[in-house]
Amino acid sequence: MQSIFFFVALGAIVAGFVQGLSGFAFGMVAMSIWAWVLEPQLAATLTVFGALTGQVLAAFSVRRGFSWGLLMPFVLGGLMGIPLGVLLLPYLDMAWFKAILGTLMVSWGSAMLLAKHLPRITAGGRVADGAIGMVGGVLGGLGGFTGTVPTLWCTLRGFPKDEQRSVIQNFNLSMLAVTMGTYLATGIVKTEMLPYFGIVAAAMLVPTLLGTRLYIGISEARFKQIVLGLITLSGIALLASAIPLLIKRYAA
Repeated sequence: MQSIFFFVALGAIVAGFVQGLSGFAFGMVAMSIWAWVLEPQLAATLTVFGALTGQVLAAFSVRRGFSWGLLMPFVLGGLMGIPLGVLLLPYLDMAWFKAILGTLMVSWGSAMLLAKHLPRITAGGRVADGAIGMVGGVLGGLGGFTGTVPTLWCTLRGFPKDEQRSVIQNFNLSMLAVTMGTYLATGIVKTEMLPYFGIVAAAMLVPTLLGTRLYIGISEARFKQIVLGLITLSGIALLASAIPLLIKRYAA
C-alpha cells in the first residue's frame, strides 16, 4: 500500500509541475505513471481531481490575458460537446480512436514544432472558436482529452501566450468541473478514494505553484515549443497505449 501511495504522489508532483508550467497536460503525465499501479476507474478519477485542483491553483496564480469574450465561445461549445461525447462513448472503438487521434497529434505537433514559421488561422471568428470548443468537449466526453484540440487551435490562431494560457486554463477548468460534478452525482467517487485525493492535493501543491512561477518568465517562442512538444508527447502516449491492443487484436 505504501508503494502505491508513493507512485500516486510521484505522478501528482510531476504532473502538477507540468500543468503549472503549460496550463494543461496533467492527465497525460499523471496517467503515464498511475496506469501501471492503479485500477482504471481510480486512475481516471484521480486524474480529473488532480487536473481540476491544478487548474484552480493556476487560475489564482496566473491571471494575465483573461477575456470573457475570448473564452465564452470555447466554454459554450465545450458544454454542448461533453454530452455528445458521452453518448458516443459506448459505440466507440477506443483502440482505433486513440490510434487515430495520436497519429494526428504527433503529425501536427511535430510538424508545427519543426516549422520555422507557424501558419496562422484568422477566419471563422467566435463561431469557429465555439466549434473547436465543442470538439474539445466531445473528446473530453469520450476519454478526457478536453484540452488537446483547443490548445492546438489557439496556437494556430497566433494567440499571445497569456491569452492562450488563459483560454485553455479556464476552458479546462470549466470542463473538469462539469466532469467532476458528474462523477460525484453518479457515484463514481467513492469514500475509499478520499485518502488518495488528499495525497494528490498535498503532493501537487508546491510543484504546481512552482510551474506557474516559471511560466511567467518564459518567452512566447519557448511557450509555443513547450505546448507543441507536450501535444506531440501526448500523441506518442496515445499510440503507445493503442498499438499493442490493435496488434494483439489482429494477430489473434
